[in-house]
Amino acid sequence: MFRSIKQWCIGALTAVVVLGAFDVSAQPNGEALFKAKCATCHQPHADGTGPKLSGVRQKWLDGGAKEGSIYTWVSNWKAAAAADQYAAGVSKVKPTDMQTFPDLAGKVEEINAIFEYVDAQEEPKIDDPKGPVNESTDEEEGGVSWIWIIVGLMFVVIIMAVGGVRRQLNGTAKGSVDEKSYMEEFKSWAWKNRKYVGMGGLVIVISLVVCLFLAGYSIGVVENYQPSQPIAFPHDVHTGTNGIDCKYCHNSVTKSKSAGLPTVNVCMNCHKQIKGRTPEQAEKIAAIYEAAGWNGDAYTGKTSPIIWNKVHVLPDHVYFNHSQHVVVGGLDCKQCHGDMTKQNETARVVPVSDLNKVEGNIPLTKATLTMGWCIECHGEKEISEGALDTKGSGYYNEIHKRLLNNDKKLYGQYLEDGKVTVKELGGWECAKCHY
Repeated sequence: MFRSIKQWCIGALTAVVVLGAFDVSAQPNGEALFKAKCATCHQPHADGTGPKLSGVRQKWLDGGAKEGSIYTWVSNWKAAAAADQYAAGVSKVKPTDMQTFPDLAGKVEEINAIFEYVDAQEEPKIDDPKGPVNESTDEEEGGVSWIWIIVGLMFVVIIMAVGGVRRQLNGTAKGSVDEKSYMEEFKSWAWKNRKYVGMGGLVIVISLVVCLFLAGYSIGVVENYQPSQPIAFPHDVHTGTNGIDCKYCHNSVTKSKSAGLPTVNVCMNCHKQIKGRTPEQAEKIAAIYEAAGWNGDAYTGKTSPIIWNKVHVLPDHVYFNHSQHVVVGGLDCKQCHGDMTKQNETARVVPVSDLNKVEGNIPLTKATLTMGWCIECHGEKEISEGALDTKGSGYYNEIHKRLLNNDKKLYGQYLEDGKVTVKELGGWECAKCHY
């Protein structure tokens, strides 16, 4: 008896669990359906390529649409427009034809799940910026206060005055006033201590020469240079948060010497719908709208160019081809430009110390964008694996022949480390990069 009761309880519990699981799995996922079929053109609370969807069922009923017409519209808008006068009017609002979804035909429950998900979304609120913006401070950080300059000048005046009084007192003590000038006194002192003056002078000259050479080495070094830009473009938001590929905006990088700057229409592909959640974001995006001639609903035709400030100007005598490095060399953008998924700035010259911290980068020692930096990379970047004479390619066979016959030293290095770098392919020849 107890065994039969136990079996009955287990069976009942199993049935409840199975039926419950079936019921849950049978519920349509409104969020998944919306993202798969609607999110490309529609948003819950803002017009995009298509109109906003929040409250659309009630809007159709209030407009006089036939019952169930909106469900027909979702699966086949042409059939709905032919059968319902309100749907026919909606079809003429925008010239863009809506995609048909025959797999949703008759599936009222799934379509309702989409609308329920949309109606459940809270309308994003534009928050007021917290605290004062660009609050000025009494003194710029790191600046030199005028009071210290005044104090320094006062000390100089006091020292000169004390020196003059001291000369007069010395002259009075000797019974005669010393008529020597300061320069004559200095010459007399220097002659008496010529040994120490000579050594000090030598140290000063050597120091000046060293400083001159160090200053010369810094010419053309522009690490951390970051000019102001007309529009703030946070790379970390676009490439990091949203996962946009560098090549989507810089689309000439695989075909041209230049990586290229994105035209405004590329920005508008996304920013027709993305208008910002805060006043600060909206203000920045408004600069894009002004350049594109977009008033929020349509193009006005009144455009204005975006004048970007260059971060680095390639010297006239230097040749550099982006496509050669990205396509042929297989270099990742982060090797030269750093990890853009973490860079909030629009653009800057990333120092080599920061580049070396990026995972997968070749560690280098020379300053970014200098000739030494390029040469060092050409000596470290391996472009091929395996022996040159096993490639079976005419190009590599020719390189192997040149190394074997013309450059014994370089060929010896290749045999020693087994690496085929840009250097082995002639990447250190002057004419490769210089006209």
